[in-house]
Amino acid sequence: MSMSAELTTGRPGRRAATVSRLAAAAVEEIRAEGYDGLTVRNVARRAGVAPATAYIHFESKDHLVAEAFWRLLEALPEVESTPAGREAKPAARVAAAIADVAQLVTDEPAVAAAATTAMLANEPGVAQLRRRIGAAFRDRFARALGDAADPAGVDTLDLAFSGALIRGGVGEMPYADLVPVMTAVAKVVTGRR
Repeated sequence: MSMSAELTTGRPGRRAATVSRLAAAAVEEIRAEGYDGLTVRNVARRAGVAPATAYIHFESKDHLVAEAFWRLLEALPEVESTPAGREAKPAARVAAAIADVAQLVTDEPAVAAAATTAMLANEPGVAQLRRRIGAAFRDRFARALGDAADPAGVDTLDLAFSGALIRGGVGEMPYADLVPVMTAVAKVVTGRR
């Protein structure tokens, strides 16, 4: 749940349900109208809540889009932790760790592109979600590399993946290329071709 949603008054179950409805409606609105056509007012209408209620939970459309993207990521299966010395090559494990994310952004290109724009906003709610999303990506890479994961390698994979997502979000690279691109980066990072 977003920080602003946690700070509002009222019943927690009702707040959580409202935030969930707004996030789901934001995804639907992005699919229908794109990022440029999305407004908090239209998302609220689609979710069946008053615009004022939406603004209690979200400070802006960027905050709402970032929350919607976070919820899609959070619904993906977790990556299993890989013990050091596992037989599969590190690059293959990294590819497997991001396959679900790559499939999500390939299946939902408008949502992914909207999230690319929204995540750059300089707002407290967006910054909090940006940190959560970044931590989730880093965790996927660390789990894929296993117990002996080099922190610098995890950071490098994280930065490369973030850059690849931005390139996909602005239309410079097909999202379908994420897995092969990150497999190549993982081979360089782990020193294994």
